[in-house]
Amino acid sequence: MKIISMIPARYAASRFPGKLMQDLGGKSVILRTYNATVATNLFDDVFVVTDSEIIFNEIISNGGKAIMSKKEHECGSDRIAEAVENMDVDIVINVQGDEPFTDKESLTKLIEVFKSDDEKQIDLASLMVHITDENEINNPNTVKVVVDQSNFALYFSRSLIPYPRDKNTDAKYYKHKGVYAFRKEALLDFYRLPMTILEASEKLEQLRYLEYGKRIKMVETNVQGIEIDTPEDLERAKKEWK
Repeated sequence: MKIISMIPARYAASRFPGKLMQDLGGKSVILRTYNATVATNLFDDVFVVTDSEIIFNEIISNGGKAIMSKKEHECGSDRIAEAVENMDVDIVINVQGDEPFTDKESLTKLIEVFKSDDEKQIDLASLMVHITDENEINNPNTVKVVVDQSNFALYFSRSLIPYPRDKNTDAKYYKHKGVYAFRKEALLDFYRLPMTILEASEKLEQLRYLEYGKRIKMVETNVQGIEIDTPEDLERAKKEWK
């Protein structure tokens, strides 16, 4: 089973443009993320795939591997699918470019999902973290996921799910961490299918997979990490790095 990691990286992020080139302990955020992913030693290869010459040159000039996207893409999955279409790989792990604290433990759990899936019933796997902070639970920038009894995703939303109409129930809330593991076939199917109404509404690409009947296995992890979406996140990351 050949397993690679792809790190999609746009320069023009909507909430924090240029965030991937911000300094974090003497190196850019994207280089920190690339190095952390390589350092796990879990992958046959690791690439940054980007539409930005600035990011491309940052990785190449530091001895890394990068691929320039040929097209404009709506989401990271599309960008990765274009890059891997003609590659001989089985499993592709999407590590977000703004996750410099990427950890080996969580990625190992994702890979194990496919190694134990002998009948190939799982199309994707992704990570979720149990959250209890009320502000985070209600924050639309925190994507929530609800799962079935076997931890397959039922729905993802920026809204509060499940809604606690009965305050006496012990509802648990899970934050979706945007690290995906795909079978190559599922990724290419996604690339060829049109965007759905739910995906367009919530701006969550994983909803396209669900609407077209793909099965997403969610894996619980205790590792929160720091996703750099805002300047405030970057300041927290700098403190953590020290």
